[in-house]
Amino acid sequence: MNRVRRLQWILRGGLGISRLKAMHAHDVKTGSVLKWSIALMLALALAEAAAGYMANSLALLSDAGHNFTDSLALVLAWFALYVQSKPATESKTYGYPRAGVLAAFVNALLLVAIALYVFYEAYHRLRTPHAVDPQWMMVVGGLGFVVDAGVSLALLRQIRGDVNVRTAFLHTAADAVSTAGIVVGGWLIARTGVSEIDPLLGFLIGGLILWSSVDIIKETLNILLEGLPRGMELDTVVTAVRRVEGVENVHDVHIWSLGSRTHAMSCHVAIADIPPSESNEILRRINALLDQEFQISHTTIQFEHAVCEPSPKCYDPAEPAAERKGA
Repeated sequence: MNRVRRLQWILRGGLGISRLKAMHAHDVKTGSVLKWSIALMLALALAEAAAGYMANSLALLSDAGHNFTDSLALVLAWFALYVQSKPATESKTYGYPRAGVLAAFVNALLLVAIALYVFYEAYHRLRTPHAVDPQWMMVVGGLGFVVDAGVSLALLRQIRGDVNVRTAFLHTAADAVSTAGIVVGGWLIARTGVSEIDPLLGFLIGGLILWSSVDIIKETLNILLEGLPRGMELDTVVTAVRRVEGVENVHDVHIWSLGSRTHAMSCHVAIADIPPSESNEILRRINALLDQEFQISHTTIQFEHAVCEPSPKCYDPAEPAAERKGA
């Protein structure tokens, strides 16, 4: 029965059967990609750890640690993908679409911790340089780049607006860049004999890790705090709704994300004093507009014809100047 209610909820929000099937097929394929990626990243982490120990290379060791946490991040992303596909229940009436958002937030925090640790180790390596084996750095770094780039490309094709998968992609993409840097660094050390290049690469890797995590933290926090979806402007949505035939005004507007790919909206809409059979057509037009132009699939719209004072706790978008002049 839960699956039936879930399907009814999606259809009422404006999602059709074809889109539902496409989302399910995409999630199944993404889950398969994540499973293969986990195995590859774990194998790469073990190889880099062994090579880093033998070569005494901080760059390889830090990248091995990054790859290991990438594996954990991919496991978390896979588990979140599984959880968020579960149907709504009596206690979780929206389902679990934020499981992936929460996983992305935790992964991003983990990335920050890794970056800080790499900075710490690189600082100490600069103060007390260690001899490194550049041959191991180039060979294992090259292998790591092939694996990281392949996994990143596979994940890139599965993103489709999913912040959970995008975070997993940023994990592996940053690692692809860092392994390419390790190859270049190994070549420079072999040519110059300057072992300080290794901890400098550590700083570079740490900086890439930190940079990749900041945007994810901002976006996931915005979703968890029920902020306006990324790339959407409230006044633009309100203006579009006001232009729907039969709509006189819009206020008490709230737009938020249930997950990284599902948006919701509630608002008060002022209309003329007409029978419910006529107002139903206005509702249909509003829902079609919101779904097609703004990807807002779940709406709660309260019709009213009497003057209703906006809530003092709500942001109330001002009526556009052009509309006020035309009134």
